[in-house]
Amino acid sequence: MTGETDLRALLGGMRPELNPGRYVFTMAEGGVPSGCSPVVTVAEQEGLTLVLPQADADAAGMAYDYVAGWITLRVHSALDAVGLTAAVSRALADAGLSCNVVAGFHHDHLFVPHDQAERAVEVLRRLADATPEP
Repeated sequence: MTGETDLRALLGGMRPELNPGRYVFTMAEGGVPSGCSPVVTVAEQEGLTLVLPQADADAAGMAYDYVAGWITLRVHSALDAVGLTAAVSRALADAGLSCNVVAGFHHDHLFVPHDQAERAVEVLRRLADATPEP
């Protein structure tokens, strides 16, 4: 199943969706703790990064300092598409919003400050609305 590569189609069709909940970035030693359901894992030289619901981290006694809202771009983006991450990051940066991007096989996922997540979705919707169709 091939994803979209045309930048205008990606931007115009991104349909940003705010997932419910609060998510945190934390580190795990020795694997994912019991009872935790990460939505993202990244193996780094320094250890295993987990992005998981804040409630899971709290229950496991895991430290974190960034609480995020999770936005999914509903367009099926190809992994070799050029420019989507840059355009989205630029729009959010211009609005003064930080953004951590994770690419899945079908969609791109953005983690933004939780208290500004709805504002971030609006910024992305305006970007989509302003993008001419291919």
